Amino acid sequence: MHIRDASILLGALEGGELNRSVSHELSTVLRELHTMSTEDVKKTFKGEVDLKIILSAENGAVTISSEIKSKTPKRPRARTFYWITEEGTLSTEHPNQHDMFKGPRDTAARTAEPAV
Repeated sequence: MHIRDASILLGALEGGELNRSVSHELSTVLRELHTMSTEDVKKTFKGEVDLKIILSAENGAVTISSEIKSKTPKRPRARTFYWITEEGTLSTEHPNQHDMFKGPRDTAARTAEPAV
């Protein structure tokens, strides 16, 4: 049998395992890209599946090996906003706005009275 077509060769390499592995990697990357692109529809996400075929020839014969690499974008992490104080600490309150209630509030007044 003579192999003249790359698709036939890819299907035959490693007893068909290479084709299954590349298909699996491609599907994994596509699922991740689908998830990310539906979570943030205003952004473009890119992924990669690389197949490297290594040919080693000696005395009229060739040995073929391969490598598969895939890459998906990093998932964005949530952000938290704080103000920086002059003392170098973090605050949830704007440093230039005054607190209307000054100091800790008494919570005893908020305790519910039992219904009689």
